[in-house]
Amino acid sequence: MREESSHAMEEKLKRIIRDVPDFPKPGILFKDITPILNEPELLRETVEALARPFRSEGISKVLGIESRGFIFAPLLAVALGTGFVPARKPGKLPWETVSESYALEYGNDALEIHRDAFKPGERVLVVDDLLATGGTASAAARLVEKIGGKVAGAAFVIELEFLGGRQKLPIARVHTLVRF
Repeated sequence: MREESSHAMEEKLKRIIRDVPDFPKPGILFKDITPILNEPELLRETVEALARPFRSEGISKVLGIESRGFIFAPLLAVALGTGFVPARKPGKLPWETVSESYALEYGNDALEIHRDAFKPGERVLVVDDLLATGGTASAAARLVEKIGGKVAGAAFVIELEFLGGRQKLPIARVHTLVRF
């Protein structure tokens, strides 16, 4: 059972997350997290709520998935006293990279991280704003393992439960703040 404070946080976030119909294409109901970013205290509370279950997990690095994961992951890294690693679209990182492809509804995409982003055995927290089908987060987890890191968990502000992404993640501990 979820603790009362997490229920209160979920309700607070549900009130402020904005629905944007037909974005980025017709038929999609986009969950806009930018109103959270406009409220400094709510942003602080959101980061703390994301970090809380991982404080005693020995996290070495926080990996943020492009692009909205870049908003929360560096803040989590600071909160947890760790480093931040960006997972970017191909061709965006300046150093030697490792790549992982994943399937989209129509076609494929890929993520890259620097080849030296993790030392062997480092415990990594994968972070993004939204968990939908799980494809992007799964690719990020595979990248971590490809270069010797260990995925300790994943954290998301929003989970679209009806898409079943949690069940597709090769990650034991998945933490989300708001479920739709």
